Amino acid sequence: MKTLDDLTNADLRGVRAVLTDIDDTLTHHGQLPAVAYAAMEQLQQSGIAVIPITGRPAGWCDLIARLWPVEAIVGENGAFYFRYDRKLKKMQRVYAQDATTRAENSKRLTVLAEQVLYKFPGTALASDQAYREVDVAIDFCEDVAPLSLAEAEAIAAMFQRAGAEAKVSSIHVNAWFGSHDKLSMSLTLLAALFGWDADEARRSVAYCGDSPNDGPMFGFFPLGIGVANIKPFLPMMAEKPAYMTKAEGGLGFSVFTQKLLALRH
Repeated sequence: MKTLDDLTNADLRGVRAVLTDIDDTLTHHGQLPAVAYAAMEQLQQSGIAVIPITGRPAGWCDLIARLWPVEAIVGENGAFYFRYDRKLKKMQRVYAQDATTRAENSKRLTVLAEQVLYKFPGTALASDQAYREVDVAIDFCEDVAPLSLAEAEAIAAMFQRAGAEAKVSSIHVNAWFGSHDKLSMSLTLLAALFGWDADEARRSVAYCGDSPNDGPMFGFFPLGIGVANIKPFLPMMAEKPAYMTKAEGGLGFSVFTQKLLALRH
């Protein structure tokens, strides 16, 4: 794995969009540092689209799409994308599943989540569950006493045995019924926004992340940037970032942004 010092202008010349996870990639110890927010704003002002790709809920994504300097946002691990048209003052919401399917799957997930919580004492529904529309999030270290990564993987495996998709993030195990994920909805969004096919997306995107649920993105985009706190997760990741920052979370994201803008200019 390379460091940011290995990046050259040739590596970054084609970047037209920066896609990034939020928790522990833009944030640092649960807070959004000013330098990370400023980095997003600087990218936007330089003509580079910023698109968060997150496991966070629809309620959060509505706010982020409206208030942050972003082009759009993919939420709940690929369940939808939201884009706010600031000129028309109108929110566009595109889902991977229709409303009926989402409602049916939600009932199934509720039953399954109750079984998981019973099986794994010390876990809880994520504090943002009330604002979710598609997936369920099991908290294993955000607002509860931290469980091990092995326990988080066991939780994911229980969902998977029941036919659900499940991904481990740095704070939650997210589960859902359906074939969507961060990558599939990101490609749908990039095609809708810019008309990019998969090949052009690969050439035009840098992706920043920090945990196993970012694996498909790192596997697809050659310019994958892992912030330093990804290190504990690397042994459980089949698909790893090509580069890694020396700083953690939003501080590492900011350093990458400054490198990108300096070389581009």
